[in-house]
Amino acid sequence: MAEKKLYDSATIGDLATLKQLLQTNQHLLDVVSLTSCLKNVLHIAIKKGHESIVAEVLKINPELSLELDSNNSSSLHLAAAKGNAGIANRLMEIAPEMCWWRDGHDMNPLHVAAVKGNEAVLKEMLRLDAFVAAARLHHRQTVLQLCVKHRQLGTLKVLVEELGDTDLVNAKDDDGETLLHFAVRTNQLEVVEYMKGSGKVERLTKNFAGKTALDILNESFRNTSTYPKMKTILKSFSSRPIALSLPRFTELTIVAAILIATMAFQAAVSPPGGVWSQNKPKDEPGAMYYAGQAVMATIMPSRYRQFIRVNIVSFISSLVAILFLATAGSSDQWIFALLALISMLVSMASIGVTYGASLIMTNPFMKDFGLDNSIIISACVFAGVMFFIFVISSFRSGTGSVKRIIKKIGPTSCNFV
Repeated sequence: MAEKKLYDSATIGDLATLKQLLQTNQHLLDVVSLTSCLKNVLHIAIKKGHESIVAEVLKINPELSLELDSNNSSSLHLAAAKGNAGIANRLMEIAPEMCWWRDGHDMNPLHVAAVKGNEAVLKEMLRLDAFVAAARLHHRQTVLQLCVKHRQLGTLKVLVEELGDTDLVNAKDDDGETLLHFAVRTNQLEVVEYMKGSGKVERLTKNFAGKTALDILNESFRNTSTYPKMKTILKSFSSRPIALSLPRFTELTIVAAILIATMAFQAAVSPPGGVWSQNKPKDEPGAMYYAGQAVMATIMPSRYRQFIRVNIVSFISSLVAILFLATAGSSDQWIFALLALISMLVSMASIGVTYGASLIMTNPFMKDFGLDNSIIISACVFAGVMFFIFVISSFRSGTGSVKRIIKKIGPTSCNFV
């Protein structure tokens, strides 16, 4: 009879009756319900959202929070599903390790809060331990993909904004599918729009079936009202300017810039043809020179001036590239990466022209070759390389003309039998 009264008071939130019963017999809290649900008094109070009952029970027997119900759910799972941040905080203070516990559906309490759309509880859990959000579910699905599957845009925004983790946003499950794949499969335009605005999605990626989110959209949702807008957004992920499509500059890029700067500096202090070892006597005919001055400056003054101008451009542009590369590594502003790329191209082109000028001045067979020809060759080589990079980038993103031509040709054109 006392046990039934205890459960009834927890169900209806009758704190006075519960206190009276526990003053008489505190061991009543150790009794588990005889129903098939196998929930203790704390579980019932949490499900009903009676925070005062929960506080009283935890004060008398905090270990009760560690008991699981018949679904293998902890008390924190139940609080996450209910959405009561106050109760969740009390439970996490007693046993913070419960954030990692899995229920019968292999979900931890953070997963449950995300699925139920309980943003307040989710924020409290992230404040305590953000690493819990990295835990994967069945088929290695992420908590973000879980939010999309259950159409919980609010909790998705909380997770993306609180974590700020680009790797988690672009993570793949066992089928190679990302957050964008899930959003398109469930035809959720608002999720695609939000991910576009967040700037967290790097580019369209293929699943293990070789399909991007755009491919899935074109196959399954052409007749929907959301198709035109969603297609425009998805195409923007795959058709960004080439400067923004390049991977983030690494330390090797800075090493290349430093190497070019070193080469330009060395060419200035040790010019082709060497330097005079001693001063020219005044009584000897010809132009005056002094020890340490470039020999070519005396013999070929016009070409040496051209060589020096190009060498200075190469040296300065490489220093500017180093500056922008260092800034790009510590900033999210894409403009620094773009300026670094432009500076590197100028530096590389200039060092190529410097090389050509050195050959002209030191090789008698290239006396009539001319610096203009050297510039033209360098420009053509770099234009060809940039065109090749553009074609490869377009082919990989699925938006280039090369891939479209291959698709139009079709497999039958390759059948030579």
